[in-house]
Amino acid sequence: MSKIKKLFIGIFVAISLLVSVGFQSDFFEIAKQIDIYTTLFKELNMYYIDEVNPAKLTNNAVNHMLENLDPYTRYYDEQGVEDARIEQTGEYGGIGAIAQYKNNMLIIRELLKDSPAEKEGMKPGDKILKINDVVVKDYDEKGVLALLNGLPNTNIKLQIERQNKKIDLELTRKKIEVNPVPYYTMLDAEVGYISFTKFNEKAASEVKKAFLELKEDGMKKLIIDVRSNPGGLLMEAVKITNFFIPKNKIVVTTKAKIEKWSETFSTQDEPLDLEIPVVILVNNRSASASEILAGSLQDYDRGVIIGERSFGKGLVQRYRELSYGTQMKITISKYYTPSGRCIQELDYTNRDAKGNIPKFSDAGRETYKTEIGRTVYGGGGIFPDIEIEKPTTTETTENLLNSEAFFNYVTNYFYENTTIVEPSKFELNDADFNLLKKYLTKNNDAFETKTEAIFKKAKQKAISENLDGSLNNTFTELLDKIQSEKLKELDKNKEEILHKLTEEIVKRYYYDEGVYMQKASFDTNIIKAMSILNNNEAYISIFKKE
Repeated sequence: MSKIKKLFIGIFVAISLLVSVGFQSDFFEIAKQIDIYTTLFKELNMYYIDEVNPAKLTNNAVNHMLENLDPYTRYYDEQGVEDARIEQTGEYGGIGAIAQYKNNMLIIRELLKDSPAEKEGMKPGDKILKINDVVVKDYDEKGVLALLNGLPNTNIKLQIERQNKKIDLELTRKKIEVNPVPYYTMLDAEVGYISFTKFNEKAASEVKKAFLELKEDGMKKLIIDVRSNPGGLLMEAVKITNFFIPKNKIVVTTKAKIEKWSETFSTQDEPLDLEIPVVILVNNRSASASEILAGSLQDYDRGVIIGERSFGKGLVQRYRELSYGTQMKITISKYYTPSGRCIQELDYTNRDAKGNIPKFSDAGRETYKTEIGRTVYGGGGIFPDIEIEKPTTTETTENLLNSEAFFNYVTNYFYENTTIVEPSKFELNDADFNLLKKYLTKNNDAFETKTEAIFKKAKQKAISENLDGSLNNTFTELLDKIQSEKLKELDKNKEEILHKLTEEIVKRYYYDEGVYMQKASFDTNIIKAMSILNNNEAYISIFKKE
């Protein structure tokens, strides 16, 4: 045997041993950690002084472990598996109400049009006290929410509280289908508008249906609105992109640790229309599949992107079945648009010692080229061709929009105003903003900032240590000043607050459809999109090579 041949064999054996040792080392470490957890769990269950809940302990342990990865890798128990199925298919058996469990109360936040809940007269703001014979306040959140859903054509009895009055209702559940395209219309004689809210299994078929109907109505230009669309199924994004680009064009490529999960997804069908001018509206909550659609059309110079920089989710998840009917959704790959860019913004792998997550865009955004040679950017989402800037949303505004005070104000408005004008004519103004602030002054406890919470806790601590004495008046004065500054801070986002208030009010009377009807008349992004589409020279100039 030649020396060279012996050398090659030696190298091969050495590499094989190293790989084998590495694999065994990884396997041993995994087995070791599982064994540690198993023995610890057994000892706790046998000897801990109080009864422990094994399922709850395991859920907490698993969820805490996954928190150290990314927010998309998640564990689902049996109920969670059903919730995930509903999210993908857009179908479930229920009453058609979106409810939130808070402070041992189940509150109706939103109703679906023509649902059993809506037909029986339920309203947002209703508090559900009993579901059949179950008293809500004595039950946990997951269990209560699960009781609302069930097989179609089964009955459910509810006791609700509305405006301090108790009402008994009996409803029949039905198959609820969540349409991902809540609204489409002709904005003028030539411009069509399609809004869709998620990429579930019905997304492509519903967008196609809307597109073809608008074409029959004379559409020659199109606005696609994916603002606040969090994404969903990757293949639905590929299909919708295919409506506007030729067959056999790459839409997205995924790269995974497992080679067989690294795939290239190309268009499979003949397009619906290769010529129609297209505008895609995005904002900072347009994510995942929304970014695949916007990014691929931008890379092929097939559509103009208008709005804010998108969210920046360049990760792909897949569901994996676990034992006993449970599942996990795990991040398996990153995706890349046709130009080769990954638009992932947050670098979950490299958190610092305090758990802060760096942004890829902080290190500088890499440049790529579209099909005709325009510059586009990777990392940090899809940057629009025409950016419409808005003031940064302050933390105080975020607190307000998520507060009970904001929700309750809309509920009070609904009961104080039996009707409003049709959505296309409904618009709030400065006087409405001042009325909201006046309400917040009187209902401050339902709109509390972190500063107020910490300050109140400090006051209670001072009282417990007998240090309040002459500080009471000072505490009160300072708290009043904090609350005054809080209301002033809202002025920085007055337009955003009025937009959100408008949406929530219109939704109470006209549901999601009404929200988009109102936007079609007043939304600045839609108005800008129409102006670009109706100016052919301006539209074409965006695609000029740099």
